[in-house]
Amino acid sequence: MTTPPALLIAGHGTRDDAGAEAFRDFVRRLGARHPELPVAGGFIELSPPPLGEAVTELVEQGVRRFAAVPLMLVSAGHAKGDIPAALAREKERHPGISYTYGRPLGPHPALLNVLERRLDEALGAAGRTPGDRADVTVLLVGRGSTDPDANAEVHKAARLLWEGRGYAGVETAFVSLAAPDVPSGLDRCARLGARRIVVLPYFLFTGILPDRVRHQTEDWAAAHPEVEVLSADVIGPEPELLDLVWERYEEAVKGDLRMNCDSCVYRIALPGFEDKVGMPQQPHFHPDDDDHHHGHGHGHHHGAHSHAH
Repeated sequence: MTTPPALLIAGHGTRDDAGAEAFRDFVRRLGARHPELPVAGGFIELSPPPLGEAVTELVEQGVRRFAAVPLMLVSAGHAKGDIPAALAREKERHPGISYTYGRPLGPHPALLNVLERRLDEALGAAGRTPGDRADVTVLLVGRGSTDPDANAEVHKAARLLWEGRGYAGVETAFVSLAAPDVPSGLDRCARLGARRIVVLPYFLFTGILPDRVRHQTEDWAAAHPEVEVLSADVIGPEPELLDLVWERYEEAVKGDLRMNCDSCVYRIALPGFEDKVGMPQQPHFHPDDDDHHHGHGHGHHHGAHSHAH
């Protein structure tokens, strides 16, 4: 029987000691869960151990095959460029090793469920019940990136969090590199008529950026006493996160890097759409959408658009 590839977990890195320790502790927990497998983790920047050291540690244990999973919610510059570049460098440094590369984590339904739990906890701590959701506006705050696709992923998570859960709305903001920032995001919620806002950090672990989100939220709340503003916690090392990293590992090992099926209503029971799981897929025609006179009638949408141009 061939030995399964080792699991290499790649993190962003943070100047926050508690955040870096949370990552290292997560790697230890995952290793304890899977004693049959070498597991190591390292950072791209800012905090020890560096990713290269984690690779060396595994190579010294005799590992030759890896599956690398980015411990990141969205695919921005780190996941798209820095980690593959670091892995390519390690391949030169350790001839004979090979690796596959897994997908970032979000916006997986299991993580959306943890986010929902964080919102319930924040409401509960303020003496509210989940039944109050209809007048709760959520501000989901992402890390922020110069990569528009990465920022769009945060909007996608916000939409999926809103679907079927009964919140008044889910708005988005970013803590760095992208607009709107947290105060602007809160202003937007207020302009939309929000009277109760829960600010939800879209982060895995504690760190400088989630702390900044909380401080900016508190400053804005102090200046706007007419709005009730609550802060929710980060995702944290929940069982769902451990399960999801393992799922990403198995995908990478099997080469099963799928299109976005994590949030497909025909595969996963999403709140309010449970009846769609497993439904047969029929080709369908959109009678209200037959505006295909612009020279793009390629008939590829669902294989059923007859374009008689």
